[in-house]
Amino acid sequence: MIRIDHYWLATEPMDMRAGPDTALARVIAVFGEAKPHHAYLFANKRGNRMKLLVHDGLGIWLCARRLNQGKFHWAELWRGDSVTLSPEQCLALMQGLPWQRLETSLSLS
Repeated sequence: MIRIDHYWLATEPMDMRAGPDTALARVIAVFGEAKPHHAYLFANKRGNRMKLLVHDGLGIWLCARRLNQGKFHWAELWRGDSVTLSPEQCLALMQGLPWQRLETSLSLS
């Protein structure tokens, strides 16, 4: 099982053709570094695709998810900020649910 201590949401869209190296470079550009046991989420412009990069302490994992209908309820910021999510908010986001409605603390950086 991969341990994830923190979830980070990038509010700028990313090209979903990006592979692990490009996604890692984007994490470093947006967040400064890829910290062990942190997960970084990116969406495309349309909001119907998402990539998740996880640093497990030894290497990185890159996962992709696509919705066949609708789109992910992404942050409405789209201004270069990043958002940290709780595990519950991350799960809701990945399921296409409105995670912003959860009563868990949200912090912008």
